[in-house]
Amino acid sequence: MWDFSVGRALGLMLKTLPFVLLRIAVYFGVAVAYVLVTGTGAGIGWGVGGFGDEGFRASTTFWGGLIGFGLTAAVMYLLREYILYVVKAGHIAVLIKLLDGEQMPEGRSQIAYARREVSQRFAQASVLFGVDQLIKGVLRAITGLVRGIVSILPIPGAQQLVSVLQAFLRIAVGFIDEVILAYAIRTGSNNAWASAQTGLILYAQNYKPMLKNAAWLALIVYGLSFLVFLVMLAPAALAVYLIPGAWSAGGLIFALLFAWAVKAALLEPFAITCMMQVYFRTIEGQVPDPAWEAKLDNLSGKFRTLKEKAQNYQPPRATDTAAAPG
Repeated sequence: MWDFSVGRALGLMLKTLPFVLLRIAVYFGVAVAYVLVTGTGAGIGWGVGGFGDEGFRASTTFWGGLIGFGLTAAVMYLLREYILYVVKAGHIAVLIKLLDGEQMPEGRSQIAYARREVSQRFAQASVLFGVDQLIKGVLRAITGLVRGIVSILPIPGAQQLVSVLQAFLRIAVGFIDEVILAYAIRTGSNNAWASAQTGLILYAQNYKPMLKNAAWLALIVYGLSFLVFLVMLAPAALAVYLIPGAWSAGGLIFALLFAWAVKAALLEPFAITCMMQVYFRTIEGQVPDPAWEAKLDNLSGKFRTLKEKAQNYQPPRATDTAAAPG
């Protein structure tokens, strides 16, 4: 089946409880913000609709809720770099320390330790975000290579199989980009671009066990997320009931939001912890294969960009590091 230990992953999650609580606060705070701002927008629209007939009121209520939802989405889009920097990368830094059997430094909180580790590897949130985006681009190219291999196999219904595989790989590969970031943090290198480049080559030359385990985790995580969605339908329906004019689209959307919050706060770090177990065990003692580096060079412009940034990297000044967020 899979090559990771569920028990060990859960144990590590418990040991990083401060970060788990931080993730819960952040992601459930986001979900609640969506509900509150959408409800406020719908309420304003409902009030404006009082100047017209029932059809006008229904229309203004809908558009008020939609504008509120859109405003919250815009704010979250602007905060995505900071959340990646403080929450996701910080949690990974602490998980790596514990995964390697090391103890946290005495007298320091996990969050303070993580902030220092992340700022040493990625001087600014924009650097981490840039590395993450390039990693995702290269991973998409690798999954494209896998799809290409399947499509040329003499299998009945191969095209339909490729379509299903493509959709599934997009989900599964979502757990791997943060594992490559984990490699960049674990190596202790200040050149995050070079560490990510090496981590991607090692991933590519071991793509079979990595994708197999990512597939199992995708089934586990999204299966549990669907169950959470069903459970959240009732409280989401109550939230919609409390919104003036009963914003009809809200119940389904709010249930999806709360299911997403559970996934992002609890299920994703569990999946990433499992994938780190597999990745670090698999690549132990390996060196990057030049043949795979050449394949990635030919396959992905994002990989070539990553190599260029690694080669042209200039270490940040001490003042730059001190200016990092957090």
